[in-house]
Amino acid sequence: MELKQLMKNFPKSGRIEWIGIREERGATLSTLNSISISVESGLTGDHYRGTNKKRQVTLIQKEHIEVVEKILGIETIDPSLLRRNIVVSGLNLLGLKDFKFRLGTAILEYTGLCHPCTRMEKNLGMGGYNAMRGHGGITARVIEDGLVNLGDELVIIDNV
Repeated sequence: MELKQLMKNFPKSGRIEWIGIREERGATLSTLNSISISVESGLTGDHYRGTNKKRQVTLIQKEHIEVVEKILGIETIDPSLLRRNIVVSGLNLLGLKDFKFRLGTAILEYTGLCHPCTRMEKNLGMGGYNAMRGHGGITARVIEDGLVNLGDELVIIDNV
């Protein structure tokens, strides 16, 4: 099988485990059970309103959070400390490169890696920044408005 074909094979869909927004820059994230997502403004109520829509939504893998917990020797990390909007389980988010995907009823497109910021050292303790390197998740742009609820699926729908 060719590499291009292998990169299109996903064993299953992902699942939305956590949703959070920051109402203003630098604020603590608020945890939500559902959120509306729009092409124009990204996540409803989130502070991010940039003209560069490549970072409208940030996603991180639950499994990567578990790796960071092990690296740091922390039993549980509150997802709000990681400053990402959505936690997904059951799917390798890095595999979404060059794909559009449905998140709840919204459609998004992978735009890049979401590297850790220097606040990881403060939020997670000494070594937090380096523990997050390679585990920071991805950024996405909204292609079609929709609603996302906890427990909804993340489904790959098409190549970009």
